[in-house]
Amino acid sequence: MVIKVFLASSSGSTAIKKKQQDVLGFLEALKVDYAPLDIACNEDNRMWMRENVPVEKKPTNGIPLPPQIFNEESYCGDYETFFDAKEDNAVYAFLGLPPPPGSKEAKEAYLLENGPVENGTIVNGTDDAEDEENLEAEEENIDDDTLKREVPMEECNRDEHTEEVEAEVGGETGEEAAEEAAEEKVAEEKEAVKDTEESLENTAPVKEEEAQEEAEDEEAKGEDDQPVSEQEEEDE
Repeated sequence: MVIKVFLASSSGSTAIKKKQQDVLGFLEALKVDYAPLDIACNEDNRMWMRENVPVEKKPTNGIPLPPQIFNEESYCGDYETFFDAKEDNAVYAFLGLPPPPGSKEAKEAYLLENGPVENGTIVNGTDDAEDEENLEAEEENIDDDTLKREVPMEECNRDEHTEEVEAEVGGETGEEAAEEAAEEKVAEEKEAVKDTEESLENTAPVKEEEAQEEAEDEEAKGEDDQPVSEQEEEDE
């Protein structure tokens, strides 16, 4: 199928020239094959265009102005309808051509005709290979984002680990130091109790001896204080 674009190469209207350039430039951008047909230098082209434009599409004076677009013998439209189709991403439908696979227009056309398909070979106008590539790309992006979020946590853990290692290398950890301090305190208390017991043991015999000596002194004193008997007096 060949797209025919009827135009006037020697038109004196600046507006017509601009419209013709817009149509041809857009078709070239889409890589659509077309045939420009000049109505200014070819009477047959001019007559064929006027005869094949539908009556309802002709202006009130009955003479259609270029550019006029046909797909073989089928009328597509004038510049205004072409512009509307371009704005709606429906140029291929306007031209009566199938949109290329993967294009935005192909996706929209497929969704309108069939709706979304989850387990088919084509989803939203793309094949399974394209879907797999898109999925892999999304997974890579997710992994990158996850790594970016995890880096600060890893740095934090690394700092904590470094502090623990430095504490272990330079001395004991806080918990071990506390335990050792408690053990030393208990040992000191035990040593103090032991010293007290030994002191008491050493002091007890001395006190017993002192008590015995005091008792003997008391007895001796008592004997001296007893009254002298009559016989003893007589003997004297």
